[in-house]
Amino acid sequence: MNGLKHIFNFYLNSSIHVAFAVFAFTWVTLIQFKLGYDKSVLYFVFFATITGYNFVKYFGIAKFHHRSLANWLKMIQVFSLIAFIAMCYFAFQLQEETLIYLSVFGLITFLYAVPLLPMRYFRDSQMNLRQINGLKIYIIALVWAFTTVVLPLIENDVVFTADAFITIIQRFVFVIVLMLPFEIRDLNFDSIKLGTIPQRIGVKLTKIIGVLLLMVFFFLEYFKDELTAGSIVSTLIIVFITMLFVIFSNKNQSEYYSAFWVEAVPIMWLIILLVLR
Repeated sequence: MNGLKHIFNFYLNSSIHVAFAVFAFTWVTLIQFKLGYDKSVLYFVFFATITGYNFVKYFGIAKFHHRSLANWLKMIQVFSLIAFIAMCYFAFQLQEETLIYLSVFGLITFLYAVPLLPMRYFRDSQMNLRQINGLKIYIIALVWAFTTVVLPLIENDVVFTADAFITIIQRFVFVIVLMLPFEIRDLNFDSIKLGTIPQRIGVKLTKIIGVLLLMVFFFLEYFKDELTAGSIVSTLIIVFITMLFVIFSNKNQSEYYSAFWVEAVPIMWLIILLVLR
């Protein structure tokens, strides 16, 4: 039993689960715009997510402790290297224009983890974008919206119509909502200087904002030119599921509530869409 738990924890800690979530979001976009299964984009997104997330999560831990790293962290480093090689392989299969856009967001990810900017721009001792007061959740939402909507559309030469821009806004809003249970969970651990939404307005108001944002996310669907019964039904179902996760989140939630179940919402959405096709 302990062996299974160790494997499951490695699955979560090595960012495989979040990579499946981003993979699912990207596939959702391909389905929404009636595009085929784009293996190069989907596999690139999967391995890039593992590489980027593990770099952000473990850069500060690993950079000064190479000789004393725990075995689990060494395993994650080796796994991340393999993911990085796979990411590069699939990157070479993408169009040049796509790679130019990717380089910009790759820089954002780098700045998110690495301290480069002057101290006076920050309110905490760490000097990276991740620590700027209140900015973390919006950076994550922006990167996810680009990766899971803009990237597959650019790669498939889709003209950016109103529907595309609405989808980008929807994805940005939806990711913010998905982040709220994480921010509520981390109230016991985050520095007050981070200025997260629950720190600023409290848990109750955070949940209310989450529900309101989900309503915005849902009703934006009606502004699209390409509107089907399937898209309305799938969106309504995923809004309801996400709303429950937001409402029942708390500071003392179980170990896997956010890390597994909330993170799995994009995967649930993909399954719903595939069933309704």
